[in-house]
Amino acid sequence: MSWTDDPDEIAALDARARALLDTLTPMDVPKGAVLFCPGEAVKGYVVMLSGQVDVNLIGPNGRDILLYRLAPGQGCIQSTLGLLGGDAYTAEATAETAVRLVLIPRDVFFALLDSSPGFRRLVFSAFADRMQSMMQLIENVSFMSVEARLAALILDRAGLDGCLHMTQAEMATAIGTAREVISRRLDKMAQAGAVAHERGNVTILDRKALNGIVLGAAF
Repeated sequence: MSWTDDPDEIAALDARARALLDTLTPMDVPKGAVLFCPGEAVKGYVVMLSGQVDVNLIGPNGRDILLYRLAPGQGCIQSTLGLLGGDAYTAEATAETAVRLVLIPRDVFFALLDSSPGFRRLVFSAFADRMQSMMQLIENVSFMSVEARLAALILDRAGLDGCLHMTQAEMATAIGTAREVISRRLDKMAQAGAVAHERGNVTILDRKALNGIVLGAAF
């Protein structure tokens, strides 16, 4: 079985495009590996087959913010921009789990763009989806308070048991602030009875209160 039989968006391509992609071999990347760093040249277009990759923007003070997460079927805007515009990477990508992916080299990428309408639709659809999420990130950071972003994160990422398993540093990266700020905001939420928190874990006690914070209500 070829790897091109598995991802739906690849399996739907025309036979000529799939035959070209079949010449490429999937790569296995261990958890914690850095896939690219700021300043590196873009080598190709990535197709995620399994796993999760986090792409972070790192500031001059060393603080970072999560730009987006890559899962199977999603596109990497940094790679697409680099291929189309010729710019180097400006962010860092790290495998958060073991990852299986296919790297489509630059020459193959452009050959497919030229010859396959299906591949063009796949690339630009993934690009548009990622741009939409980036615009949402900019909107959240620009117009939502830290409390609102933190409450939204807790509501979005908590499991069915109402528990969020993240360190304060990870939460800070996810919403673009400092760990110390997260600590203070969690303490405030706990005092109000909205959550309980301990090292590496936040438990929702009052979902309505958290929704109120997201909508701009104060404690």
